[in-house]
Amino acid sequence: MRDGFLRVAAATPDVKVADVEFNRKQMEESILDARKKGAKILVFPELGLTSYTCGDLFLQKALLTKAKGELRELIRFTKGDDMLIFAGLPWEYNNKLFNVAAAIQDGRLLGLVPKMNLPNYSEFYEARQFNAGEERTVRVEWDGYEVPFGSRILYRCTTVDNLMVGAEICEDVWALNPPSIGHAAAGATVIVNCSASSETTGKDSYREALINGQSARLICGYIYANAGDGESTQDLVFGGQNIIAENGTCLAQSKRFVNETIYADLDLERLEAERRRMTTYQTRGREDYTMVDFAFETEELTLIRSIDPAPFIPADKRHRRPDARRFSRSRRWGLRKGLPTPAVRTRCLEFRAGWTPRWRFW
Repeated sequence: MRDGFLRVAAATPDVKVADVEFNRKQMEESILDARKKGAKILVFPELGLTSYTCGDLFLQKALLTKAKGELRELIRFTKGDDMLIFAGLPWEYNNKLFNVAAAIQDGRLLGLVPKMNLPNYSEFYEARQFNAGEERTVRVEWDGYEVPFGSRILYRCTTVDNLMVGAEICEDVWALNPPSIGHAAAGATVIVNCSASSETTGKDSYREALINGQSARLICGYIYANAGDGESTQDLVFGGQNIIAENGTCLAQSKRFVNETIYADLDLERLEAERRRMTTYQTRGREDYTMVDFAFETEELTLIRSIDPAPFIPADKRHRRPDARRFSRSRRWGLRKGLPTPAVRTRCLEFRAGWTPRWRFW
């Protein structure tokens, strides 16, 4: 942390389908790298612990048991580290299977957020194995303590006043009413998304516009981690397009078809100020939310975020000339519309010639 900036990361590690131990070790390597670079929040792809493309293997008890065992190892690996980590895995509850994002910090499981919207159209058929999550929060047992399980969970940092984190999973942000809207209205300033969004023609541009737009609409930081190479390509292809956005601006984006980790510094104080300024940004109570507290150690860091010396000029040179034309045209239009009408011009000439009007028009 420095002057309200928070370093965050989105990682796409190598995976092997249903090889949970291998996948967990790859996650641990990403965690080590993120520690060295000072990241405080790290997000992994959807079902990253098992891989997304296990198909009907998700229905096998052996895979589910192994996933929980490796989650336990991953949690143990984070002991002594205050980084907040989100990892995806299948979770069985009441004999039903859910696609969840597990929040982990300092050797503890903080919460489990289930996917609310299951795509079952085009190339997706998630409803074959999974059930849609519920908004209400229940408690599940984990290693001797209870963990909240539900969509309406917010992770509140007790050492940073303006940091509150909400989570959603892949299709949730594409849906008509994304859970992130409720999260932001309840105070979340950062939204994380564990995703496995497949590649189709033009989808990368739409995906980028969607994430940037959601961060602008909610005035939040948005961390989007997508599945990549290593997933089965029998039905789908994954490009690993990770995106970190802030209030409509893309701060970092990974290369497509390359498994990598991206980093960015979110300006939390800017988000807080923008929400104060925008009077149409309406918040609501948190009565239906479960608040989970965590803490960061504040430390100095060297910012990797660049500050644009000309913020009102497009950074992309390809857009400068068209924008300049539009700006010039809008000025001409404004001046044209601002000219007085013929009747008013006549009055002005009469006034200058010595005629004294009974009213003034300025």
